[in-house]
Amino acid sequence: MNKPVLMIVIPVYNEESVLPLTAPRFLQVLQRMIGEGMIDPTSRVLFVNDGSRDGTWSLIRTLAGQDEHFAGLSLSRNRGHQNALLAGLMYARERCDITVSIDCDGQDDEGAMVEMVRKYLEEGCEVVYGVRRARDTDTVFKRATAQGFYKVMQALGAETVYNHADYRLLSRRALDGLAEFPEVNLYLRGLVPLVGYKSGTVYYDRDRRLAGESHYPLRKMLALAGNGITSLSEKPIALIGSLGGLCLGGGLVALLVQMILSLCGCGVAGWGWVLSAMVTLCGLQLVAIGVVGAYVGRIYMETKHRPRYIIAETTEDLE
Repeated sequence: MNKPVLMIVIPVYNEESVLPLTAPRFLQVLQRMIGEGMIDPTSRVLFVNDGSRDGTWSLIRTLAGQDEHFAGLSLSRNRGHQNALLAGLMYARERCDITVSIDCDGQDDEGAMVEMVRKYLEEGCEVVYGVRRARDTDTVFKRATAQGFYKVMQALGAETVYNHADYRLLSRRALDGLAEFPEVNLYLRGLVPLVGYKSGTVYYDRDRRLAGESHYPLRKMLALAGNGITSLSEKPIALIGSLGGLCLGGGLVALLVQMILSLCGCGVAGWGWVLSAMVTLCGLQLVAIGVVGAYVGRIYMETKHRPRYIIAETTEDLE
């Protein structure tokens, strides 16, 4: 059996402070697997520059020039983490047998990918998820919101892996399946389970970021959550219909009660409760319109068929 060619796919954006610290660690684990005969010596660490504005791309080019196990590609502009990751996976798809995607910040234990490759080799897993054992390194707010999001996704019927981000192994067969999904509004954590095939799980402990600042503020986290919910579940729209039915039923009952009281000559004093009810119903209507609008907006973006990314340059161009 031929040894598989592995590409470690790492999206990067303005990471010139952390890349010198983590690149040697990725190279070390790659060389370890090559030395143990697990993977082919032509395996690579592939950095995907997501339109960085600092010296990240220059640093990637320098790394590629110093060691043949480093490679890189640069997008024409910033397209966001999910698109950059997809660009790297699709680029690697034609050049390797398996990929492992991981973030550049050093928080995910790169040693866990050794166990991922073992599950591919020994158990035939086409997909291997890296799952955090705990969220001790997160702030209280981030831990609560992240765990709440997973529970909401589960309640909405979306198939996701609890405490799994984008640290995973994908075989070429799984990558071929992923390529069949043409969505513009990407949420890879939800799309990969839809690909199917045999999967496995590797648990690991997550550390704090080695250097620099997180590029996933609350605004981007909410946008990612919105993509995940609207792309994987139709239940929010169904819930709006149910809520509308309840409001309509309650309004009809209130109207009937008012008619009976009027016929009996019993007037209801005060209009404060009526005004409150009207304001509440108007608020519910606006929320409902907003949720439907979110779905319509994403449908609008999907119909444009715009490219999800454009590759401007690769380190292969320098050879």
